[in-house]
Amino acid sequence: MPKPLVIVESPAKAKTIARFLGPGYLVESSIGHIRDLPRSAAEVPAAYRGEPWSRLGVDVDNGFKPLYVIAPEKQDQVRKLRALLREASELYLATDEDREGESIAWHLLEVLSPQVPMKRMVFHEITPSAIEYAIDHPRELDRRLVDAQEARRILDRLYGYELSPVLWKKVMQGLSAGRVQSVATRIVVERERERMRFRSATWWSLQGSFATKGGDFVTAGLASLGGRSIADGADFTSVGGLADPTGPILLDESSSASLAGALEGAAFSVAAVESKPYRRSPSAPFITSTLQQEAARKLGFSAQRTMQVAQRLYEQGHITYMRTDSTTLSSTAIAAARDQARQLYGAGLVPERARTYERRVKNAQEAHEAIRPAGDSFRLPGEIEPSVGGDGRRLYELIWQRTIASQMIDATGSTARLRIVGATTTATPVAPRGTVAEFTAAGTVITSPGFLRVYRESDDELEESRRVDEVRLPQVDRGVPLALESFAAEEHATKPPARYTEASLVRRLEELGVGRPSTYASILQTIQDRGYVWKRGSALVPAFLAFAVVGLLEEHFPSLVDYNFTASMENDLDEIAAGTEQAIPWLERFYFGDASDGTPGGGTGRPASVEGGQGLRQAVVDHLGEIDAREVNSIPLGADDDGAAVVVRVGRFGPYLQRGEDRASLPADLAPDELSLERALELLSAPSGERELGVDPESGLVVSVRTGRFGPYVQLGETAAKGEKPPRASLFKSMTPDALTLTQGLELLRLPRVVGLDPTTGEEVLARNGRYGPYLQRGRESRSLATEEQLLEIDLASALELFSRPKERRFGGAGSSPGREIGIDPESGSPILLRDGRFGSYVTDGTVNASLRRGDDPESMTLERAAELLAERRAAGPRSPRRARGTRRAAAKKTAAKKTTAKKTAVKKTGRAAVRRG
Repeated sequence: MPKPLVIVESPAKAKTIARFLGPGYLVESSIGHIRDLPRSAAEVPAAYRGEPWSRLGVDVDNGFKPLYVIAPEKQDQVRKLRALLREASELYLATDEDREGESIAWHLLEVLSPQVPMKRMVFHEITPSAIEYAIDHPRELDRRLVDAQEARRILDRLYGYELSPVLWKKVMQGLSAGRVQSVATRIVVERERERMRFRSATWWSLQGSFATKGGDFVTAGLASLGGRSIADGADFTSVGGLADPTGPILLDESSSASLAGALEGAAFSVAAVESKPYRRSPSAPFITSTLQQEAARKLGFSAQRTMQVAQRLYEQGHITYMRTDSTTLSSTAIAAARDQARQLYGAGLVPERARTYERRVKNAQEAHEAIRPAGDSFRLPGEIEPSVGGDGRRLYELIWQRTIASQMIDATGSTARLRIVGATTTATPVAPRGTVAEFTAAGTVITSPGFLRVYRESDDELEESRRVDEVRLPQVDRGVPLALESFAAEEHATKPPARYTEASLVRRLEELGVGRPSTYASILQTIQDRGYVWKRGSALVPAFLAFAVVGLLEEHFPSLVDYNFTASMENDLDEIAAGTEQAIPWLERFYFGDASDGTPGGGTGRPASVEGGQGLRQAVVDHLGEIDAREVNSIPLGADDDGAAVVVRVGRFGPYLQRGEDRASLPADLAPDELSLERALELLSAPSGERELGVDPESGLVVSVRTGRFGPYVQLGETAAKGEKPPRASLFKSMTPDALTLTQGLELLRLPRVVGLDPTTGEEVLARNGRYGPYLQRGRESRSLATEEQLLEIDLASALELFSRPKERRFGGAGSSPGREIGIDPESGSPILLRDGRFGSYVTDGTVNASLRRGDDPESMTLERAAELLAERRAAGPRSPRRARGTRRAAAKKTAAKKTTAKKTAVKKTGRAAVRRG
């Protein structure tokens, strides 16, 4: 008997829904999008390959009609869905209810062409009641959402496919530009520029410890002297000077010490006592961006890791849909949160009226509900089954806490501020005798914690005005004398603006209205994968490559990385979704321009055209010829004492320093703000170029030590006129170029070394330094050596003894180092070990291995960072055997095709030669 067919996006989601619906339904997944724009020229159907627009995958001259193709890896799944549909009584498209989900549903409808009734089934949580309601209350496909998603997809394709080739030609092959990724990269680069311009300044503070008659103590800081404030960090500019040199008094070590001496004998008293109520309200329930930010702060998760874990929680029915801009809770959810708060914390901590939260996100799009625990009653964190894993339990607890706290009363208390005064008894360089010094102390006492019983936001999420440390001040009245106990002077220095973390960058993107919270995780991952940004701890550090790319876009395509322009495009896409804007005319203005008006949008206020009514296509044509590749890839640092310019250049093999003809490589872990002119001159003057060690007595050639792309090496002689490379050998890890001797250099050049002959087999035993480390070779047999030094030291007897043992795996096997234990993985519960592998250092929990990335220091590897690397590797999943086989087949076909072409060419040449001979 035919059954209804329900199609969702993921197998995990299908499994959960199938359990709820029972045997009366067939539930299958599409495994994401089944078709998209072609990813490469190979995916363009033969019928369209001759079209001028085929490389874009969009017919820009025919209403921006997209060319959709079914991805090769999705062909089998499409066939399976078609087979199931032929036996089905009706079709339910149960993809997510946002733009992306609506687009997937539309593509399924277009490809499958069902001959049975189709219904659109939507829900924001996967619970039995929600699924039952969705089955009973289907709706029609929303074409406005589909159009909005299609416009966004086409826009991103045009942006990326028109601008990326500019980067290939002018910066480096393999780079990419993106509507949001380029803006995100610019934000990180601008912060690094601020740090590069920054100059630190120092100032001193003076703290006094005072005692009351009752024996209580209070510590207060010097706030003013003679009515003039004392300078602190907020009074300095980013270049190290006071913003108002005639304003605050700047203390140094000497003046703070003399001032403390002049106040030693002063009579101090309380000049004022100020008190006011303190109240702090709970934050709204999580939306996508705030969940990413708070998970980064509290749990150390990357944005991608947060979304992957949240996706699993949603698909298993534990939380509501995790891609949302809405802080709204349904009436059912509010009732559940309030009931649970009463049961756990008492009715006194739940307000009489339910709290409601309005959306305050710029460009908030269509949304469902805030991220909260699923169901009509919430499961406690301890009730979540172990199958969700450690990451899942911790993230669920965070979501549960925030949801419950959002329906609890405010935290209340009082904030007090004391002003303590005394006059100098002697004159000082900064104040004459009798000058009044005012010290201040502030403290907050929370009398009713309210929602803080459940949840406390991370400090860096709060604005400065909302941050508070609970400090209790003594009860004193105005005019009460205080006894001075001691003074303490302390030096301070201004700090550069902090680099963005993933959490703070997400917040900045959200503030600017750039992109969508649902895309932030992939954007952050993309800018790291492309090499534009790398991580140092949790901080995002831009590469010099990012400076080159952002500089090119800022100078020649400023609108495309302008924050307001990019945010206003999001507004336009929202208008398309709402039906108040048409996608095709909007795309035409963006791509072809609007000559009727020089302002963006042709006077409509919408950012249709790129520059002065010019479209993207013409802007690329006009600017490509004027872009100076050398200038774009040069970052000036200054000049040396002789006036020679020192610049960083971004080359094919990475960034390097140049001064005239002098060049020097840059350390891979050097952040741009750490490369001062002084540091650059040190690198240029270091013996990194070439140093003669002496003459080889056998050949009479000069032995020199040099530094190349892959590190220092020794070389015998010079490159021959024909370009033949002379003998070379890399230095051991324990060696340094400046300490290398001629004897050591000659020993390196004699590798591989013949250790001797095996008396049993007569075969040579060689000591070699290979790709995966030092080893011995005897015929086809090999044995690994523990250190590089053994290459020069091992004798024949020791080598034969090593060959007599069973061969051990060098990496990950019995012969490998056990590694350093970092801690217990919160996901698997197993110890995490840091090991050295054939491709570098990696962390492992015994099941999953994850390589360290650029900026990760093995010596300072933390448990949080190791767990993050393992979690990201788990989420990526194992490499598909089918894909691997497909890659091998493709390579074999390519090789075979080359051989066939070569044979045909040879035959043709032979034929032509025969004709000529004839």
